Amino acid sequence: MRGKGWLYSVLASASLGVSGQAMALCSVVATTPASFGSVSSINVRTASQGSSTQNAGLSCGASLIALGTSDHFYLTISSLTGGLVGPTGDVIGYTVYGNNTTNFPINRNSQFDFGPNGLATAAGLLSGPGNKTMPLYFASITGSNVAAGVYTEVLNLAWSWDYCIGLGVGSLCVLRDRNLTPQTRTLTVSMTVTNDCQITAPNISFGSAPVISAFTPVTGQTISISCTKGSAYSVGLSDGQNAVSVGGRRRMISGSNYLAYDIFKSAGTTRWGSVGAARRDSSTAEVNPGNGLGTGSQVFNYNAKIYTDQATPPGGTYLDNVVLDVGF
Repeated sequence: MRGKGWLYSVLASASLGVSGQAMALCSVVATTPASFGSVSSINVRTASQGSSTQNAGLSCGASLIALGTSDHFYLTISSLTGGLVGPTGDVIGYTVYGNNTTNFPINRNSQFDFGPNGLATAAGLLSGPGNKTMPLYFASITGSNVAAGVYTEVLNLAWSWDYCIGLGVGSLCVLRDRNLTPQTRTLTVSMTVTNDCQITAPNISFGSAPVISAFTPVTGQTISISCTKGSAYSVGLSDGQNAVSVGGRRRMISGSNYLAYDIFKSAGTTRWGSVGAARRDSSTAEVNPGNGLGTGSQVFNYNAKIYTDQATPPGGTYLDNVVLDVGF
């Protein structure tokens, strides 16, 4: 039937594309330096030291998308030196790790991927809020015999990435943040090595005797010292706990009674003390004279005697405590 009719208007709509996910674009930023701090030369040689940086130059914003095995964050590390270099050219080797365990070492000049192994997720790289940066971890390699000083290395960190930032129907990725052209930032790693020594100093025993004149001098005694490679140092012996005065005769004590004695350099009669010329320089060692060797010992000879120009004190066990110090 013709006539007035009804006009129906239908608005049809459809959408195709990205679901409501946050866009999380990555970029390279200035790094935060890593430092091992101050470490004695002995600890550098005998024990691995640890350090880290929470910002190795890759920064990413928050995302609601879980990273999968097809998402990648690549890092290639290179440098010109291959380790921390000190003022005399000594080198301290160390390893870079992808997390705070030794499970993921990063070899230099080889591409390392933080994506499929879950390290990017574990570091919260895209978990928000705000931008997150990728950390790196470091562990020194033991065995380095090095001089004191500041050790540094500048690493070149080349970052690239390819990961999903948008899901469509069926959770298929329809949009990716992809930058496969490496972008490089530098990272400075440092350690300050301090002087240190290992000392072997046996006790002195005069034995026993009924009178002063019967005590035999102690000869052929040695002190062995192993100090930081290249270090010039001096060795001093304190006046003990009971000396008459500074620089005076040392004395052992038993109750309220004293027994005077002294310690002399090498096989001579020059008193070994703690101040100025009374000390012994490393250059005067009987074995390996000169600066410290780091892994080898320098040996200082001495002799000791009980003074015979004193009256014999009452019987007893006489003791004293002498402090050995090393000055650089």
